[in-house]
Amino acid sequence: MKFENILAETDGFGRYQIAIVALLVFPRITLPGHFLMHNFIAAIPSHHCDISSLDGDGVFENLTRQQRLTVSIPQHEDGTFDSCHMFSEPQFHLLENSSNTTELPVVQCQNGWQYDHSTFKSTLATQFDLVCDTKGLNKASATIFFIGVMFGAVFFGILTDKYGRKNMLLVSYVSSIVFSVASAFSTSFVMFAPFRFMTGFSLAGISIISIVLSIEWVDIEHRTFIGVMGSMFWSVGNMLLAGIAYLVTDWRMLIITVTTPLLLATAIWWWIPESARWLIVSGQTDRAYSSLKKCASINGRRDFTSKIKLETLSTVAETDTQGRIYTYLDLVKTPRLRRLTLLTGFVWYGVASTYYGISLNITGFGLNLYLTNLIYAAIEVPAKISVYISLKKIGRRPTQVGTLLLTGICIIINIVVPKDYWTSRTVVAVLGKGLSEASFTTIFLYTTELYPTVLRQNGIGYNSFLARLGASISPLIMLLEDVWLLLPQMIFGMMAIISGLVACLLQETNNTRLPETIEDIEQTRKRSLCITSQEQSEIPLKTAVPADKAP
Repeated sequence: MKFENILAETDGFGRYQIAIVALLVFPRITLPGHFLMHNFIAAIPSHHCDISSLDGDGVFENLTRQQRLTVSIPQHEDGTFDSCHMFSEPQFHLLENSSNTTELPVVQCQNGWQYDHSTFKSTLATQFDLVCDTKGLNKASATIFFIGVMFGAVFFGILTDKYGRKNMLLVSYVSSIVFSVASAFSTSFVMFAPFRFMTGFSLAGISIISIVLSIEWVDIEHRTFIGVMGSMFWSVGNMLLAGIAYLVTDWRMLIITVTTPLLLATAIWWWIPESARWLIVSGQTDRAYSSLKKCASINGRRDFTSKIKLETLSTVAETDTQGRIYTYLDLVKTPRLRRLTLLTGFVWYGVASTYYGISLNITGFGLNLYLTNLIYAAIEVPAKISVYISLKKIGRRPTQVGTLLLTGICIIINIVVPKDYWTSRTVVAVLGKGLSEASFTTIFLYTTELYPTVLRQNGIGYNSFLARLGASISPLIMLLEDVWLLLPQMIFGMMAIISGLVACLLQETNNTRLPETIEDIEQTRKRSLCITSQEQSEIPLKTAVPADKAP
């Protein structure tokens, strides 16, 4: 008997499963607040050299602010003042003759900078003067965060399969709160950077554990809904981020504010159940049976104990797998699993690289930063509704392949369409972003279904590592604009297309059982995961799939 048979006897999608999804709402909404916060906390407002020290010399007496700036700071052709240089000495003749100032002697800012605080009360740039020669550090804050996420995915992938989903989720909650608050109280960038790294490291646990824990508790029929719903929480959190950032314009308070939901998530963590699948394959059948009985009771299946006995759980996973500790090496030890690991790793890298490549190149709608962020987040909602329908009706593999290929085509179209057709280019760019988000939603669900329970967190951790690697490298690819303006877009477009073609080699998982062991992948992948007509007669399930429709 397979786990889906047992889960169906508890009602595979009842009040118990809905409660699990509800308990994971707060941590999931928190994620985009941190992952996309860089747009706000690292914003660089307009600035120029601080010339207030010259007032003490009396040289600016009777001069207006504009006149003081004119004689002290070079101006660009558009009339804006230089951000990083000032005249070596005041040029009073410029008040009468606005001649070319390019040949006048200039020096770098001597006494810091003055910032425009009309939009942001405080950012990393204004707090630590990360502008001009040190502006690279400001941009590096995002890279540091994603590198932390990258290594955190590996860490939590290993320990979650070893110590359980629920335990490591609590570790992720608590460490995320501690390091987020610590980063908010940093007194220097040198102090901020490692705390920001550890924040990303900790949040990686929430990212990969929450989706797996949700999927492992629901039946076949509702896996798609749970996968897309989890992704929808990201969009909700993204939209909330725009409003929160608009109201909270101090970078320290913004970090604390977006972290606050994790306090509530920690308080209600006690009600989140451990994955019964993981308990079984780890040899803890007593705890698994207790959790399944509770699930059946809450879902109104009072006859569960009369149909399913404790001894039945021992047939779900092979005896020699119980109590065994799995590592990332197990992902490449056997032929089919090794092939799966290579294929999904390439697709994940392509999905993430393309997504962030598009995000870095969409110029927006000419609106302010907050409204643009809100619109971009809102665009994701119809994309995810569409992908839900596609995943249910068409399947995982065609949806993954289609969204990636269409994303690549949108990028290529924007390369060949002249810039004069800005309306068409904007529509295509927004469509490409929606498709890239749809491919991200699909790959999370798809990968969860491809890997066996004993290695599911390891598989998600490995793939998430490659995804964050793609996210970190995307900004470096953008530097290739200096070689050829269109080269980065060509790379992102081809990456999306190639990733889509690679996804063609993956196995369809729509309406199939989740694999439990490595043997399910290696020996009986097609036979054991598809629900056959014989099994239908054994299981009075609403989730049964006719044999002629099984992939």
